[in-house]
Amino acid sequence: MMVNELTQSSSAFSACSAVKRGAVNVFTAEIAEGAEMMNVNEVTEQIIGAAIEVHRALGPGLLESAYEACLMHELTERKVYAERQRALPVNYKGVRVDCGYRIDLLVEREVIVELKAVARIEPIHEAQLLSYLKLSGCHLGLIINFNVKQLKAGLRRLVNNLPE
Repeated sequence: MMVNELTQSSSAFSACSAVKRGAVNVFTAEIAEGAEMMNVNEVTEQIIGAAIEVHRALGPGLLESAYEACLMHELTERKVYAERQRALPVNYKGVRVDCGYRIDLLVEREVIVELKAVARIEPIHEAQLLSYLKLSGCHLGLIINFNVKQLKAGLRRLVNNLPE
């Protein structure tokens, strides 16, 4: 591990409440200002609706990256704030370690979306998302597998300490 990969951190990284730093944003100021805060169920409804639209247009059989780009476009069209390939460092004993983990999509700074194009969702995919939820401080995540005939068969919703 290189020395510059480690930085001291006094608090845990929180993708869900942090302001985006250093990355290029594909959204305009008008989109960000015009967006109203949605509750978590409205956010997941928008994500699933956008994913269904992408799946209807493309069908199964493409690479995950194609679905990611198209879903990002669909969310932008719907004026839903999302970040693509958000870095997710690990906080180990008070040290922030950049291990190369990336969240496929972070939507409205509160829902993690992991995209797949696999034969079926395996327990390791759910474990990955649950780990991302714990590391980020987010409470809700979706796994969306586009390699299915009907998208509803490729959806999983995971919760980690969701406040009531």
